[in-house]
Amino acid sequence: MQRRHLLAAAAAASLAAPAIARAQGFDRPLRIIVPNAPGGTSDILARLIAVPLGKVAGQNVVVENRTGAGGNIGADHVAKSAPDGTTMLLLDVSVLATNPFLFSRLPFDVEKDLATVTMLIYAPYILAVKNALPVQDAAGLVAYARANPGRLNAANSGTGTLTHLVAVGLGGAWGTEMTHVPYRGGAPALLAVASGEADLTMAGATQSMPYATGGQMRGVAVSGPRRLPNLPNLPTFREMGWPHADAGTWQGVLVQGGTPPAVVARLEAALREVMQEPAIRQRVAELGGELRTEGAAAFRTQLRADTESLGKVIRDHNIRLDQ
Repeated sequence: MQRRHLLAAAAAASLAAPAIARAQGFDRPLRIIVPNAPGGTSDILARLIAVPLGKVAGQNVVVENRTGAGGNIGADHVAKSAPDGTTMLLLDVSVLATNPFLFSRLPFDVEKDLATVTMLIYAPYILAVKNALPVQDAAGLVAYARANPGRLNAANSGTGTLTHLVAVGLGGAWGTEMTHVPYRGGAPALLAVASGEADLTMAGATQSMPYATGGQMRGVAVSGPRRLPNLPNLPTFREMGWPHADAGTWQGVLVQGGTPPAVVARLEAALREVMQEPAIRQRVAELGGELRTEGAAAFRTQLRADTESLGKVIRDHNIRLDQ
């Protein structure tokens, strides 16, 4: 129900946008490739901005979900697309930081074959448990995990994803272990907790906020620099002294690596304009996110830093996806 509500809200925002004006330089429709399943944060965000972006760019914008291989199928499709800026990749950029270490060989080179355009939003993680779990807060979760080593089923959005890696780090910091259960994306992991199939999960606030505020699961903590206004009683990871305090979903847009800088700059400006629209800003804020449209250079710098730090976690725990 919550997923349908989110997608309906995104569609309503799109339909409310003014009619598309075809004037600004692209000679064919634009595509946003989302490399994971419908209902996740990237998918929600892509559908929220599609029509407003089309209005600004002067072309229709179509969202396509191309899933599989930990996000590599969608990313490779963009890496091998025409270098004209009309095929965009929208994803949680941790995928691009971790996959070079999770796979022995990628069909594309992140540095050479993909050009950063801009980050769009940052949303902290909400760590939440199923309602039936006898845990009321963050301290209670740690105590329960220590008293029941290996019994907690931690649902994640896939082996090697950031939700998996952060949960591994948390278990280590708590001095215990959890059973990590991969799902095909964040949306199925959230549904698993909401139904009682799994004990806990974490996901970007843009995706998980409705579940936590709607009573379908119990939030216990949030990552990021501050508490969430819609969930003010949940402490931050930093307050609890947990690692990965600034983990979260960083959603960004990339295009084929040979795309001319002028085209990248045009897309960057168009996306920044779209994200500043009051309806978009309000919806992102309602879902616990914040705008991050610093542009291509800042995006590339952060991607390189994340690649170094997350690569270390993967190497230290010997996590692979193609063994």
